[in-house]
Amino acid sequence: MAETIKIAGADGFEFSAYHEPSFTPRKGGVIVIQEIFGLDQHVRADVGRWAKMGYEAIAPSMYDRREPGFTAHHDPDGIKAGVAHAMGTPLDQAMGDIAACAAFLRTRGEKVCIVGYCYGGSLAWLAASRVPGLAAASSYYGSMVQANAAQSLACPAIVHLGRTDGGIPADEVAKAVGEHHPGTPVYVYEGAGHGFNNESPERYNAEAADLARHRTLELFDKA
Repeated sequence: MAETIKIAGADGFEFSAYHEPSFTPRKGGVIVIQEIFGLDQHVRADVGRWAKMGYEAIAPSMYDRREPGFTAHHDPDGIKAGVAHAMGTPLDQAMGDIAACAAFLRTRGEKVCIVGYCYGGSLAWLAASRVPGLAAASSYYGSMVQANAAQSLACPAIVHLGRTDGGIPADEVAKAVGEHHPGTPVYVYEGAGHGFNNESPERYNAEAADLARHRTLELFDKA
């Protein structure tokens, strides 16, 4: 049964996290990192999907130090608030909270993977280098991937991008990642834009979302 729990970060602050045990025999744990909009219904639904696929899933509330329980709509005000929280959250702090989630999941089993979307896509890519002990990372349309393409990777990683994403130049990101990590797949989904995994009507692309999830599950199962 899904529940909201508390986890202590590296600085001792207790942040909220949405947690759901695996529905089927447990394959491992997965950390689900939110978009800029907080732990909204779409993040919770994604946690549920991973639980149904055999992964104990946990989604940390990344902005709790700034605004506990923050969620926002996909409108100009929500985007403005979400971006402000993302920019105001130090990356080292975010990595510490992800590491705390990994430690929580590791008490139940060794394999811990990470998947993130938008803001979370950037954090998942960074965590593949900066958070020890992760088994695999899947980054969806993270705007910071290109600038951090040269970072070393401590675990296998994949990147998902939408061809029509106006804010992320897919070919440039793929080139940058390929130059430094030629074995790391960068998948570009034709006809899909930013947020294509999010089931809001204006963003969702079912075909791209299903294929990206299949590829991510395959990566996690092999880790």
